[in-house]
Amino acid sequence: MNTALSVDTPRTLKEYAPSTLELLTAIRREGFLGWLMSTWRKHGDLIRIRMGSKSLLLVTHPDHVRHVNVTGRERYDKGESYDSLRELLLGHGIVTATGEDWRRQRRLMAPFFTPRGVEKFFPIFLSDTQKLIEHWRAQHQGSGRPVEMLDEMMQVTAAVILHSVFSTDSGETLLRVKNSIETLVSHISNSQMSPLQVPMWVPTPGNLRFNRAKKLVTAYIQELIARRRAIPTEQWPDDLLTKMMTTRDEESGTFMAEQLLVDNGLTMFAAGHETTARTLSFLWYALSQNPEVERRLHAELDSVLGEAPPTINDLKKLPYTLQVVKEVLRLYPAAPMYARDAVADDELDGVRIPAGTRTIVFSYATHRHPAFWDEPERFEPDRWLPEREAAQHAHAYHPFAIGPRICLGNNFSLLETHVMTAMLARRFKLRLKPGHVPRIDMFGTLGSANGMPMLIEAR
Repeated sequence: MNTALSVDTPRTLKEYAPSTLELLTAIRREGFLGWLMSTWRKHGDLIRIRMGSKSLLLVTHPDHVRHVNVTGRERYDKGESYDSLRELLLGHGIVTATGEDWRRQRRLMAPFFTPRGVEKFFPIFLSDTQKLIEHWRAQHQGSGRPVEMLDEMMQVTAAVILHSVFSTDSGETLLRVKNSIETLVSHISNSQMSPLQVPMWVPTPGNLRFNRAKKLVTAYIQELIARRRAIPTEQWPDDLLTKMMTTRDEESGTFMAEQLLVDNGLTMFAAGHETTARTLSFLWYALSQNPEVERRLHAELDSVLGEAPPTINDLKKLPYTLQVVKEVLRLYPAAPMYARDAVADDELDGVRIPAGTRTIVFSYATHRHPAFWDEPERFEPDRWLPEREAAQHAHAYHPFAIGPRICLGNNFSLLETHVMTAMLARRFKLRLKPGHVPRIDMFGTLGSANGMPMLIEAR
């Protein structure tokens, strides 16, 4: 299905300006994500939403997604919308950098994250997933006690990132760093969603927790860098930190500056474990609600893997497993939307977009657009059969964003999720706690307001 808009047809930009009371009532009733979905369904694919003195342009149609991210990309960047993320958490690392600073970092780091480049982390994916299997068998399998699935997935993906980036052990260190990162991300997400902005210098309990967590994580990364510089380079482990420290930019001839090493180390940990953990937690939820999909997945895994862990070549024989992953990313993208700020005047589908416009690309809605997806709310992995995927609009699916600023870690995350799905689904069935209905909403990233408690059963 492929419905295109004519960019030659003039359009009048629709505006929606809810009162504060209307906005708060709607969000309380539907959640922030539900309110945005209702707004899109009522007002259409291109709409300006005014909230007090602030306004944003909501972009949903795949043709508009293409313009903002690809064909008109020079007029959009990560501007003011990312200021709080820069100032409070990620500095000027790869996610938040702009202009030539971003291009230089991308040139340096992109080779580490190609499909072939991320295969070097395959043994880490296997090892950390096997540890989780052993933990579940010993502590949770058949216990009748539900576990919070997001916490379980956060624990294993944090271990993967810690080993892949820093070559450090997990244990107590992992727990402290993971909890601190989650404190930082949660604080920023809550601040961005709150109509009342409290300055960071105000000593509220939340601000104090944030500052302690930021200090701990920053000191941890700085110590790792200093410890590595104190030994001969030939003794440095072959991980992502070493690659960032030793790779010289071909155009400028320079190495990554010390502060950028810290910023990117923090970026990889913060962004690299949380989003994959959320994808995996929604994957187990989707399987628990779709028994026929689960049956087909189990049949493929049993046929290909038997009792052995997967190899890289085995993954090529697990196409349905990857289809399941892609369908989870369609219906439950960890980042339901992302911002791009207009840095120059533009025209989008006949509508004038002034410089400075905060543009929100609403991937969660694009992935459910009825003009591009048959039965869009249905969980259907066969959408990702090669011939059906090839027939889709190229920009109707963008769980990692799209264009030059597509998420650098998308290949890493896809491989990690493919491996973990294969290994865990081969051994376990996960069941949502009876009577529990997740309240899915956006909290910076996609989540369930009342958690995802699940029972772990042996297969």
